[in-house]
Amino acid sequence: MEEIGATVVAVYMRYLHDLLKQANMCSMVGFIDPATVSANSWTIADRSRLVAARLQKTDGEQIFMMPYNPGRHWILLIVRAKRETVYFLDPLPGNRVVDEEGKNIVNSAIKIYNSYIARAGRKAVIWKTLSGTPKQPSSVECGYYVMRFMRDIIMDPSLAFEKKYAKGKQEAPYPKKQLMKSGMNGQSLFAFTWNY
Repeated sequence: MEEIGATVVAVYMRYLHDLLKQANMCSMVGFIDPATVSANSWTIADRSRLVAARLQKTDGEQIFMMPYNPGRHWILLIVRAKRETVYFLDPLPGNRVVDEEGKNIVNSAIKIYNSYIARAGRKAVIWKTLSGTPKQPSSVECGYYVMRFMRDIIMDPSLAFEKKYAKGKQEAPYPKKQLMKSGMNGQSLFAFTWNY
């Protein structure tokens, strides 16, 4: 397996958006382009404004999946702006925390969003670590795992990801064959990444 970049993740998110359209779930789930928010993109303030602009385009009930790469590792942040809650999913094993830059981007974006909808908001955004996600077996699968997390979440129309990945409910790592069958039209994720 090869490490994957933001372009591959963004193209896969487009595929997932098409699945959401077919299931009439676009009003429930949105995506934030990883190239605009990940490390070395722009300033934290610029990235916060981009995230806030994306949040402002909905009624607030929608969840937003935000793949984020702080530097050579993919994680998934799920933003629920109306609830001022962010979920952190990391495919690496161990007790991991969101890096401060990612946290600052989203916290500022939610403050901007609150200002836009004329709401005072909480003193602090609620951050929840969902540590029951499947864990990658080595150092290069993180992007594939993040894409698979997004796919698994949207395949459940109830969007019960918080319950599914709760602490203490550790999911087994994805078998390589299963991970590879997450791509478009049954195409493997691995083949998908080589074609884009």
